[in-house]
Amino acid sequence: MADVMKPPLEQHQAEIQQNLRRWEGKPLLQKIYAGFYERIVALVDEGAPGRIVELGSGIGNLKARLPSALTTDLFPNPWIDLVCDAYEMPFAAGSVSHLVLFDVFHHLEAPNAFLKEARRVLAPGGRLILFEPFISLSSFPIYGLLHHEPVALGQAINPTHNFPRPHSYYAAQGNATRLFFRNEMAASPEAPAWQIFHAEAFSCFHYLLSGGYSKPAWYPAGWLPVLSQLDRQLSRWPRVFGGRCLVGLRPNAPRGQGPILAANPSG
Repeated sequence: MADVMKPPLEQHQAEIQQNLRRWEGKPLLQKIYAGFYERIVALVDEGAPGRIVELGSGIGNLKARLPSALTTDLFPNPWIDLVCDAYEMPFAAGSVSHLVLFDVFHHLEAPNAFLKEARRVLAPGGRLILFEPFISLSSFPIYGLLHHEPVALGQAINPTHNFPRPHSYYAAQGNATRLFFRNEMAASPEAPAWQIFHAEAFSCFHYLLSGGYSKPAWYPAGWLPVLSQLDRQLSRWPRVFGGRCLVGLRPNAPRGQGPILAANPSG
């Protein structure tokens, strides 16, 4: 019965259209996301052989900073290069150098099935880069009360490696925090096939108080530099003040590396 009640996948496309309208009318959000994109691009090796693929590109903003990226999504839009399902990617084995997911991983109901497919398409040494919400003591009430997607820290995560269609709309903002920072990934059969090369949780009140796509900003644009500086200081204690995280993974960990390890944000 629970599956029947899930929103249809078309809700994803409706949100894209809403986000596009709000993005164009909110310069503050554009400046904030520019900083997020810089963090992502810092993990990209543009000289590596293979395609750089962004999964779930939404309104396609990353490409302005990373022109070589192939933009994909579940629905065709003028700015999308390819319609693509993250569980069934139309790429040859070993042909992709990077998979970039910005606020997409927490929409993947079966992360093991996705990670299995990601391993197939990534070249040896390829990189999977995830930019996600981070759930801390301070961000939990903000994400839980002010955002329409569930945090779902206590909800079971679908463990399947095979996730056939049809797929429904899904969201669980806490999944990246749970899997990569609270050691829940260690129990997954996918764990031995991956290693984390970067895991960073950081404060981002300049984003959380901006209202995001859905709400008006709680501060004037002129305060952005001050709030950004404050966030840099508060990022020393991510368990208390963290609001976003950036995770980089590589498939096929060398012999002796062992299974994937959870990151441990200080503080």
